[in-house]
Amino acid sequence: MRSIRPSFTTRGRGGGRRRTSAVPAAIALVSALVLTATACDSGGAEAGDDANASASAAADGTGGIKIPDHLKDKLREHGIDVDKWRDGAWKDWDKDDWLREAQDFVNPIIEDLWDPDRMREAEEPDQEVTENDLSGDQGVTDPEPRPVEAAALAPKYHDSAATAGKLLFDSPEGSMVCSATVVEDPANPGKSNLVWTAGHCVHAGKDGGWYRNIAFVPSYNDAGMSNTALETATREQIAPYGVWWGDGAQTSDQWIAQGGATGGDGASYDFAVIHVTPEEGTGGKSLEETVGAALPVDFNAPAVPKVKGIEAIGYPAGAPYDGQKLYRCEDEPGRLSLDKADPTMYRIGCTMTGGSSGGGWIAAGPDGEPALVSNTSIGPVSAGWLAGPRLGEVAKDVYDSVSEKFAGQ
Repeated sequence: MRSIRPSFTTRGRGGGRRRTSAVPAAIALVSALVLTATACDSGGAEAGDDANASASAAADGTGGIKIPDHLKDKLREHGIDVDKWRDGAWKDWDKDDWLREAQDFVNPIIEDLWDPDRMREAEEPDQEVTENDLSGDQGVTDPEPRPVEAAALAPKYHDSAATAGKLLFDSPEGSMVCSATVVEDPANPGKSNLVWTAGHCVHAGKDGGWYRNIAFVPSYNDAGMSNTALETATREQIAPYGVWWGDGAQTSDQWIAQGGATGGDGASYDFAVIHVTPEEGTGGKSLEETVGAALPVDFNAPAVPKVKGIEAIGYPAGAPYDGQKLYRCEDEPGRLSLDKADPTMYRIGCTMTGGSSGGGWIAAGPDGEPALVSNTSIGPVSAGWLAGPRLGEVAKDVYDSVSEKFAGQ
């Protein structure tokens, strides 16, 4: 069996186990800086000390970047020189310098880093969990569901799944990819910049820290172009609604403290919320306004016996898929327990593979309208089913903390 974890350009791993306390992690904020991709670029950008401050960062006559001193000091505290970071220092994953605490999330924008080739080439890893993760004495687990063949969505994806997109980021193993969903922001109704994904798509867990160059691409490859066509596609064709960089993120304390390299432990708390900002201008429009939709999140979703059906959406990258097209599965959920001390998870039949990690699970909300109730976390080697956490108070605390920190922005 294996975890449905992030997809890699080179092979890598992810996983986690929760700790017994359910204290939500402190909000992880980033100084949002735009770093030009080459020294000769002269465009300006914005930088923020925290959720309530911003300042421009423009190239000087020598091709360097001017950043207010207080922001430089903040980055220096994390051992980051912005010019060196832009020029490749972000590739240094020395364990002593790899930021891991909740408040240490730093994700400076590097313009054009996610070019079409880099977006396209993030692939699926092999990650295994043992049969012991499903031992019969660990809470309540229903019989394994029958496999449900994932169905390709018809292009344009935006017409039927406007909130879905691909999450790109870098790890020590290489470029990685997950899936993610635009969700509503209670502090900014109608103008959300929040994205929901899996915790293992932003943080490596107990033996690592925050991933880097985290960016969300809504409606990735919206036209459903073939691999051949994608080889010559422009960035605008691949990312028609832009590239949105994470400038704030939070996952659960359980994931940060106990997330491991393999296995399904901690999957019940495997969720994250990212606040994003556009790499390029959008005329002041939020992500929700740009894509035209955002899903509400149901933190009191009904127990399995009361759920008629759940739809999972994502960009599977492991064979037989290639990560370039959007797929969906719909099934009546069952229960999955990996540890009797953890909340029981939803499980559905689905053949999607790695790369679909973090993708939204959608069911009818209290008002009968679609709502996000979970995200893809784990699945077996045989790719016959997926499991996702049932969202509760810990997830709501994660969500509310990010929303509140960016209130009114």
